[in-house]
Parts: sequence; structure tokens; C-alpha cells
Amino acid sequence: MSEIKQRDIENEVTAQQAAAKKPWSWQKKFGFRVLFIFFLAMSIPFSANWYKNVFTLDWSRPHYRDLYDIARFQPSFLSLFGGQRSRDITDSPSGDESAKKDGVKKNKIEKVGAKKAESKNETGAALPPKRSFLADYVDWGIALVFALVGALIWTAFDRKSKSYHILYYWIRVVVRYRAGIGIIGFGFTKLFPTQMPYPSLGLLNSNFGDFTAQKIYWLSVGVVPWYQVFGGVVEIVAGAMLFFRKTSTFGAILLAAALGDITFVNYAYDGGVHVYAFYFVLLGLFIAADDFPKLYNLLILERYTVPFRIYPDFRKPWLRYTRITLKVLTFVIFFGVLTYTEVINFKYDPYKQPATAGVKKLRGNYRVSEFKINGEVVPFNPLDSTRWQEATFENWTTLTFKINRPVLIDPSNGGGSPMRDIQRTFEISGVAGGQRAFHYYADTVDKVLYLQDKNVMALRGGRKGADKAKDAKPKEDNWISKTAWQHIGDENKMIDKAAWSTRRDREFAEKPREVKRHRMVLKYDTTDGSRVILSGINERKDSIYVVLDRYDRQYVLPESTLSAGKY
Repeated sequence: MSEIKQRDIENEVTAQQAAAKKPWSWQKKFGFRVLFIFFLAMSIPFSANWYKNVFTLDWSRPHYRDLYDIARFQPSFLSLFGGQRSRDITDSPSGDESAKKDGVKKNKIEKVGAKKAESKNETGAALPPKRSFLADYVDWGIALVFALVGALIWTAFDRKSKSYHILYYWIRVVVRYRAGIGIIGFGFTKLFPTQMPYPSLGLLNSNFGDFTAQKIYWLSVGVVPWYQVFGGVVEIVAGAMLFFRKTSTFGAILLAAALGDITFVNYAYDGGVHVYAFYFVLLGLFIAADDFPKLYNLLILERYTVPFRIYPDFRKPWLRYTRITLKVLTFVIFFGVLTYTEVINFKYDPYKQPATAGVKKLRGNYRVSEFKINGEVVPFNPLDSTRWQEATFENWTTLTFKINRPVLIDPSNGGGSPMRDIQRTFEISGVAGGQRAFHYYADTVDKVLYLQDKNVMALRGGRKGADKAKDAKPKEDNWISKTAWQHIGDENKMIDKAAWSTRRDREFAEKPREVKRHRMVLKYDTTDGSRVILSGINERKDSIYVVLDRYDRQYVLPESTLSAGKY
């Protein structure tokens, strides 16, 4: 029996060797040239910011986002023609630099979109604008056009090549490493569950019907963090398998299957990352495509199947050591350093929820027992558009409250790469129903909260005035006095020292993006937090007086056993 197997194997290898020596047809060669250029263009970053991040990274004090940004890129050829993908409105100042280069055209588009959204808001719909999913793939179309043109030129100049076995090996290497690094970066944000965090108190208190479909999905995964961890394990295992030739096919199949599911989920729930997820499906299918006939032969026809490939000659020492060094370096960076930075991020600086601890005495859910505006008592009425209905102080520096007044929905997923807490908007993105979230700086000496609205979408109307006055010299923003800032301290250093990084220093050193936000300045008075009295000026310049009484609210959902952040 073993002799038969050995003979069958030898015969098959011989047949495959003979087939490999045959010259390719012109159709196959042209098709390969197109695919080679297309996947090369899809796998290599063309953004100057990507290279800037790589070569300016401080390895002595790295931030997880430094490595995540290396792993996370996708084709963006539209910018070569003056266009740009829609960006996250919560992007950090650094991320905003490229947006400034997009010029007047982008601004006009934003204004038109905001105007449409505002008009809907006036009717009370308050829904985010619809997306054009087909247009999301325009970069892929541009890459294909480049590939076709490049293949025609290649064909005109290369009349001697009979086949491209070695080039096929190398393009598979490029795609394997691109896919492996990318999915590992994705996977770690699930392995240490920060991508879909457990709902904050404000989100738990929101009505289910006030969430967008995207928000419902993200929260559904967020309440079961160990499922999220499992998803991270699957993605990281797929990525690790892609780094090895013998396991690359299985890694590619796992990648295509896992990300295919994520692609469909994002289409179904309007999640917004369907293009990036499908990007990995495409890469996975390309890597595995050559092995599909072999798998069919083995699994369906139950025939002896011997994987057969042609590899470059790595017997020269410098080639062998270079290959080993690059592979080891990849593992050290994307498994060693990335694991360390992700652990730090999960413990002290979870990117989707504020990192700074809030005032401990104030934390919890509160009933609004008394509410005055300009000295006039406003009794509870669920239809009143000025009275707070309930309030919550989160563990971090956020006050949420509900008012019966519609608000434009922040359509983002609350991600991006913000360092400042006010730009971390997961607790407000995709939420309607009058829910408000204000970030605060706490002067615990004079007991004053300086609050700013986190929902910049709701403030688009207020930007008209800012646009008209853009040529005017900016006034000094002194709504918080120097004395108060001395009491508040340096926000950059308010998290655990282990999470301090060069990236965080750099972004806090930059001037914050000019966004006109609603503001409130409220004094707080409490003994043990069971009753809190807030008094001061609200976002409409009215004086308010609010009495809050804390209560213990029991939720059906059990508390998370894997919560990010240390407060």
C-alpha cells in the first residue's frame, strides 16, 4: 500500500514538474501581469503619512496606535485626483493634517451633507445621511485601471518571458505579509477588547430604539467581551499562519471566512468598515486561489494530492539570513511590541472611552429631583425640551443627561486615534433620543466642572459663524482661568505613567482642532455623592440649578468581567 502511495506521489510530482516547465499562454501571462500590478498596488502604502509614522516612531516609548497605523492602511488612490474618503470626525489633530489638503471641494461636500442632515433634524428625524456603498470601492477600480495599463505596457516590452513562477512567489509573499500584519493589528483590538467596549452607564440608560443599527451591533458584541476575545484569537491565528508558507493556505481560508462574515455584518448593520473587511477577503482569496484545485482534488475527489510550488533559491547565506531576519523582526514588532502596547492600552488608555478618571464622589446614576432655569422651577415633564430627565456621571470625565430635544447623530463608530478624551465619542456616536454627553475638566479645589459637548455633529450649524470669521484673528480662549487650570492639572499626565508615550506627548503639545462646542460651567456641591447640586451657566447661556439624587439601578446585563481602563 505504501509503495502505491509513494508511486502515486512521485507520478503526481513529475506531472506537476512537467506542467511547470510549460510556457504560459498569452492570456495567462497577461492575466498574471494585471493581477501582479493590482495586488502590489493594493498591498503597498502610498500615503506619505504612513512612511512619516514609520520613520518617526519612538520605539523607546511606543503607543499601540503607532503600530496599529503601520498595520492598518488600505488603497487610497482617490487622493491622487483630489478626492478623499469620508474621515472620522473624531480624528486627532495629526490625522486632520491630511484632511486640510483636500481643499475646498471636500469642505463643500461636508457643508452640503451637514445642511441636508440639519434639514432632517428640523423635522425631528435626526438620522445620519445615507452612504453610497458602490462609491466606496472607487480606489479598487483605480487600482485595476492602473493594473490594466501597466499590464499593456509590460506586455509591449516583455516578449521573452515564458512564465512568471518566481514573480508569483514574491507577489504571494507581499500579499501574505500585508494581510498577516493587517489582520493581526485588527485582532489585537479584539483580543484585548477595546474595539467594542462594554456600554457606559449613559448607553445602558438609552432607549434601544434610539440606537442606530451599527450601534446595536457594536454594543451587542461589547456586552460579551469573551466572544470579542475569541474573534481576536481567530484573526491573530489567521495572521500568524499567513507568515509561514506551509500554513499560508489555511491562514488565507480562515482570513477570508472570518472577514467575509465581518464584511456582511458591516453591510447589514451599516457598520462602516465593510470595504476594509472585504479588502482582507480579497487578499485571502488571492493567496488561497492556487490551492483550491488541490483541495478539491484531496477533499472532494479523495485523491492523492501533493502541494507543488516553485521557490526562489535561498541557499546563499545572505539571502537566507536576510529572510530569517525580516521574519524575526516582523514577529518581534507585531507580536512582541504590539502585545505590550495593547496591554498598556487596555489597562490604562482604552482608545474608545476616555482614559482620565472622573471625580469619584460624583460617579453613578442620578434622578433629577429639582431643575431651575433662570431661577424658574421647571417641573418634570417628559415632553419639556429644556429640563434634564436623568443624569449620569461616568467613571471617567463624562456627564450624560437626557433632554426631550432631537440631536444630530454622530454617524461614526467612535474610533479614530484621538489622545484627548473629548474626542473619544463612542458613548455618543450612533445614539439619538436627546442623549447628551459632555466631557468635563474638574477643578476639585473650587468644585467647578468645565464641560464641553462631545457631539460635534450637533454643532455643525454653529460652524457657519466660525466660517465667516475664519480670517479674523482668533481670540484667546480663556473660558477656563489660569488658576483653574492649575487646579485641574495636565490632562496628558492624568493617566498611569506606564501609558505615557511620545505620541501622546506630541498630540497634546499640538493646538487642539478649532471646533466650536457647547459649553457649560457648573459648580458642584456634595458631601458623599448621594445628592449633588449643580449650579451655573448651561450651553444656552442660561443659569441653571439642578439637584441630583443618586440611585442604584439594577441592569439585566451582568457587569463585564473584562473591562478596559483603570479609574
